[in-house]
Amino acid sequence: MFSPDQENHPSKTPVKYGELIVLGYNGSLPNGDRGRRKSRFALFKRPKANGVKPSTVHIACTPQAAKAISNKDQHSISYTLSRAQTVVVEYTHDSNTDMFQIGRSTESPIDFVVTDTVPGSQSNSDTQSVQSTISRFACRIICERNPPFTARIYAAGFDSSKNIFLGEKAAKWKTSDGQMDGLTTNGVLVMHPRNGFTEDSKPGVWREISVCGNVFSLRETRSAQQRGKMVENETNQLQDGSLIDLCGATMLWRTAEGLSRTPTVKHLEALRQEINAARPQCPVGFNTLAFPSMKRKDVVDEKQPWVYLNCGHVHGYHNWGNKEERDGKDRECPMCRSVGPYVPLWLGCEAGFYVDAGPPTHAFSPCGHVCSEKTTAYWSQIPLPHGTHTFHAACPFCAHQLAGEQGYIRLIFQGPLD
Repeated sequence: MFSPDQENHPSKTPVKYGELIVLGYNGSLPNGDRGRRKSRFALFKRPKANGVKPSTVHIACTPQAAKAISNKDQHSISYTLSRAQTVVVEYTHDSNTDMFQIGRSTESPIDFVVTDTVPGSQSNSDTQSVQSTISRFACRIICERNPPFTARIYAAGFDSSKNIFLGEKAAKWKTSDGQMDGLTTNGVLVMHPRNGFTEDSKPGVWREISVCGNVFSLRETRSAQQRGKMVENETNQLQDGSLIDLCGATMLWRTAEGLSRTPTVKHLEALRQEINAARPQCPVGFNTLAFPSMKRKDVVDEKQPWVYLNCGHVHGYHNWGNKEERDGKDRECPMCRSVGPYVPLWLGCEAGFYVDAGPPTHAFSPCGHVCSEKTTAYWSQIPLPHGTHTFHAACPFCAHQLAGEQGYIRLIFQGPLD
């Protein structure tokens, strides 16, 4: 579907609009990426435009008339105002844009299938028992086919009948220019970072995006009937580093230009080899430590480095300082005697989450995912939506809520003694 138009441009690589990367996965889904279900999704210019734009508005329809309009072979959005009145907005083909749809449904209109992220889940079975809060047709992204290839996000996606239905209970209203607009049940939230997605980035403010792409302050709770205040001077235009929350999963938008400045998996692999080449040692066992290869990122290796989260001293796995009265979780560091959790270190393999190409010197707490200092500092200050009305900082590689004063620590390695 996203292959280049080979007939007309046999050698031309397709234009990439950007990529969506789901937070909480370290380079792939736990059981591997399959088809439209994966941890990152690239949006390429389509061989043929499939975008749509609003056209005719049908007001004061009876439900029967609304159904007749919706059944036409074109896209439409129905706003049910009461049992007797529905407003239907027909959408017409737009040859200047491409549309991509995201949601929980596996039906064909969905390009990228997203399921609820369970922090630290190692297999898809860990996520199956959860009652999903992600909408089946959660949102759509419309990309302009001509430079600068602007991408805009809208709440709700069109279903297999090319319709979006906002029922009686959904928040909806008439705008000042006579158009209709509304919000989806659990809403689509967006946060644009200040200063782009760079080492100077600072968190922006979370907003809600409406079905027509307008920007609002957050509702009191996620699915409240009352909409927030409209924010006139902000838009639904995605920028490098924008976060999109679907109430159950959060995605990071990276532009093609932004990704060209991001470290590659090859670069991360070179950094891994560099650390291992320095032959860090366990100060207790004097055995050499080594980060396992990127492919073995879930199985604890015997040479795996472990860290004391309170002080940052890196060791190999050993039983020193394991006192039973501490219920096996907290351990005493042999180097400095500070007591705290003792966890294996894992390299952060999803390059799209890095804000710079610095060496892996810091680890998130309490999960032990390792990346550059600037990357840990950035994600530790980003409040991510959690549940229906709380926010907390989390590790982008596994979605675990961060703990401790900063949410991350500097690693202290011991070099070889020879």
